[in-house]
Amino acid sequence: MPDEHRSHMTTELAKAWKLFESDDPQGSMRTLRFAAEELASAEIAPLVAKLADGAGFADLAEASTGLAARPREVESLYVFGYACVERGLAALAVPALREALGLVLTPPEPKRTGLFRRKPTQRTDPKLTPGRVLLELVAALEAADRNAEATDVLRAHDDLLEDWPGRYLTVYNALMSGRIDIARPVYAALSAPDGIWVDPGQRVGRMLDRAADLPPSGDTDLRGWHYVLTGGLLTTLSPHGFHEGMHGRWAYLQDEFESCRYGLERLRSVLGAAGRKPASIGLLADRGSRALGLAAARLLGIPAAPYRPGTPNVLVVAYDLNACEPESVVALRDRAEGELLFEHATCWTDPPFATADVSTLLVQHVVAPWESRLSVVENGEVEQTEADERSADDLAEAILAADPTPQEGDGQSPPDSDEAFTAFAVRATARWATGPRHRINSPGPVHSARFA
Repeated sequence: MPDEHRSHMTTELAKAWKLFESDDPQGSMRTLRFAAEELASAEIAPLVAKLADGAGFADLAEASTGLAARPREVESLYVFGYACVERGLAALAVPALREALGLVLTPPEPKRTGLFRRKPTQRTDPKLTPGRVLLELVAALEAADRNAEATDVLRAHDDLLEDWPGRYLTVYNALMSGRIDIARPVYAALSAPDGIWVDPGQRVGRMLDRAADLPPSGDTDLRGWHYVLTGGLLTTLSPHGFHEGMHGRWAYLQDEFESCRYGLERLRSVLGAAGRKPASIGLLADRGSRALGLAAARLLGIPAAPYRPGTPNVLVVAYDLNACEPESVVALRDRAEGELLFEHATCWTDPPFATADVSTLLVQHVVAPWESRLSVVENGEVEQTEADERSADDLAEAILAADPTPQEGDGQSPPDSDEAFTAFAVRATARWATGPRHRINSPGPVHSARFA
């Protein structure tokens, strides 16, 4: 290893220790995450143990202590990586699990036990097979949204895989990284799934069917890939920062009533393209969703009532499913006959349990129009405004009274005309709103800038 690279590694680890000792555990962990690929897992383990102990993560603290004591042991690397994945630290898990895979695939060095006899070194846990370590590495790569790397490592070690889950994961990760040409032949060769693998097998099959019907135009086609992977229709694209890496998504958005109104207009276009006329609007309990649902009911001229699971031909309306009662969102995973789910602001970094059939926009963090927000006052200073405490009925009227004209944007992002969107919706609705509403954890092949 070049001296300058080793020096950089030492500097990053020293920086992480200094932040920890300065009572900044978040900054310390952030430094470790960003430098994880350059730092040896065993070298960071003592610091991770202290950070984990401070956070109350006893399993990770124990695994880190074990790795520090046994730095070149497959089992200690595996246990550390597994604990990191469980605690949302996939960036730390990947290097450890990659090293564990390399070790478990390397024939053990024979150990001399007598003058003329050699006995191979035994692994600590005979159940820790190469296939098991490989699948945990893939789980870590998936958790880090590194699906292309997961695809490559699965293909490189195809001889370790069985169809379920191994080669199914090749299909899944190939799709999430935009490599339909890899996913399709592997899927076609899979044996028939049974048990818990029937549902995932059908899910990737539907993805491939949608990709065949309406192929995305490239790795920046956010609407096309959103449809292929989720089955949902994304009705608007952010008009800001497309060429700076957002590609149609929002990172932070202070939403406006106008955006809600425009989202309802595009929802109406989807219903027209699909020839769907919902019998009623299903109102969710939170004030924002209720307001948007009441506005949708008045705009579409259909009755509204509190959402009841199992209601046929209902259009369920949510402002942000992550802000809804979890029980209601869980109930929306399996659709009733003719049921549709509309969500205005869909979180793309922490997707809700049920994926909406129609989403107005994809955002990392949204501030609803009625929530307290930052505002620039006359002297140029920024202040926090008070929340809009009006009732859901009053908010619904404000939405309907708003101008449904979209934002002009930065002038550099691609146009998103009503005509182009409607044409896409007409083509997509042949396979739209069918099957369970699976949560898709990966952002897919279209990458966007996000908060760390």
